[in-house]
Amino acid sequence: MVTLQVSAANTIQVARNLPAALTFDKPYDTLTVLDVKKAIAAKNPQFYPARQKLTLKGDKKALSDETLLKDAGVADGSEVAVKDLGPQISWRTVFLIEYVGPLVIHPLFYHFPRLFFGGPVQHSTLQKYVYGAVMLHFVKRELETIFVHRFSHGTMPFSNIFKNSAHYHFLSGVLLSWSVYSPTFAANSPWIRGTIRENPTFLWSCLAVFLFAELSNLRTHITLRNLRPPGTTKRAIPQGYGFSLVSCPNYFFETLAWTSIAVMTGSYAAWLFLAVSTYQMAVWAVKKHRNYKKEFGKEYPRSRKAMIPFVF
Repeated sequence: MVTLQVSAANTIQVARNLPAALTFDKPYDTLTVLDVKKAIAAKNPQFYPARQKLTLKGDKKALSDETLLKDAGVADGSEVAVKDLGPQISWRTVFLIEYVGPLVIHPLFYHFPRLFFGGPVQHSTLQKYVYGAVMLHFVKRELETIFVHRFSHGTMPFSNIFKNSAHYHFLSGVLLSWSVYSPTFAANSPWIRGTIRENPTFLWSCLAVFLFAELSNLRTHITLRNLRPPGTTKRAIPQGYGFSLVSCPNYFFETLAWTSIAVMTGSYAAWLFLAVSTYQMAVWAVKKHRNYKKEFGKEYPRSRKAMIPFVF
């Protein structure tokens, strides 16, 4: 029999009803951090495991769910601190909400221009291509979220959904739609007529780059999925298409796809979304690249860059 002392790391209401101690009948060698969280949740159902951050008393580093207590240094009679992370929402749901925004916003601007521009818009070939490309991109992202992605972290704080969604709903949704589907890009606009933006070769070239990047991005996501067995957070060194050059080819191909849209349109909104997205993905890529090298050490290929081949 194993007994642990429990204390609250913050004073949020849901964490005030913690049991002073927990007793386990399971052998000590088999107990995990998740077992402790489940035992706490059994005493207080509102305080479900995903909402808990478990640490050793006096330490701020979170203990991973799959970690055995013996490996975490939690001995029989030890005291653990539990912090309330607040209401949680699954990452899968977060992604679905983020990507559905542009799928609603773009059709509204494209099909109902009178509501936003005060009159009809005779859509140019460029507008038709951009509309199709954007819809394809976000339908793909939704399908990947449902059928492809496996998440190492199950949930995130619910309050973050608004910040995360704003990036897609406003920048790639409202702002991009307002710019690209406006009369400025219409078939009879000086911005289009007689310029490269109505040249079929130019438009098809940009679209070809976009489609190549989208398919390549999908391929790298499938590679990442196959590295992780279902229901686990186990990681391995990714190999194959794109990964021979960078740690995060999915981010590189995502950047390439949106670069083709920005070049095709010349829209300030497309360039702004590209800049913000690329910066954020670069931050994530550097962090993942560093974690790969730390986790796999000498086994990890030294020639790989983080996100952009031969650059960084």
